[in-house]
Amino acid sequence: MLEPTYQRARSEERKRERADAFLAAARTVALRDGVHGTTLVAIAREAGLHHSAVRRYFPSRDAVLLRLAVDGWQRWAQRVVERLDGTTTGPEGIAEALVETLIDDQLFCDLLGNVPLHLERSIATQDLLTFKREALAAVSQIVTAVAGAAPELDARSARTLMTAANSLAANLWQICHPPAELASIYAHEPELGHVARDFAPIMRRLLAATARGLALEPDAS
Repeated sequence: MLEPTYQRARSEERKRERADAFLAAARTVALRDGVHGTTLVAIAREAGLHHSAVRRYFPSRDAVLLRLAVDGWQRWAQRVVERLDGTTTGPEGIAEALVETLIDDQLFCDLLGNVPLHLERSIATQDLLTFKREALAAVSQIVTAVAGAAPELDARSARTLMTAANSLAANLWQICHPPAELASIYAHEPELGHVARDFAPIMRRLLAATARGLALEPDAS
C-alpha cells in the first residue's frame, strides 16, 4: 500500500501515472476480494488515498473495472497471437490455445461475467463506446490469429468460436468459483455441485467440441 501523501497531479504525464497507480490498486483489490467485493473505498485505501481522489481520474468503480477488462482483453489477444504465430493446427489445437492463454488470468475471467451483467449498465455512453471499441479490437486480433492458424476455420467460424469462448468462460468461471456459503454446501453435499468442478477441463472439452462442430460447417473452409 502506498503512503497517504496525496498531491494533485498537474501534468498529463503525472495524471497518467496516477491513473495507472489506481488501476494497479484496483487489480490488487479485485484479485483479493473478487469483482463483486471491489469498491472505490477499497481501491483508494490500497492506493493510500481518499476515495474522492479516485473520482478525479475515474467517474465510478465500474469505470475502473471496465478499464481492467479492456486490459484483460488486450492481454488475452497478445497471448493468443504469440501462441499461434507461425503455427498450423486443427480445431482442438485452437481450443487448447484459447483456453491455455485464458485460464491463468483469474481477474479477467471474473470480469467476463460481470461486464454484461453489471458493469456495462451503469457507465457513461462515451466510456462504454471506448470499452466496446477496444475490446472489439482485441477480439479481432484473436480472430485473425485463429483463422490464420487453422485451415478448417474461416474468419466467420473463428469469430463464432470467440463468442463461445467468451460466453463459456464468463458463465463457467462464476459457477466453478462459488461464494463461501455455496462452496460449504457443495462440500457437505457434493451432488449439489455437479457443475461446479474444475474450470479448465470443462472449458477445454466444451470449446474443443464447439471448434470441431464449426470446422464441419459447409462455409468453414
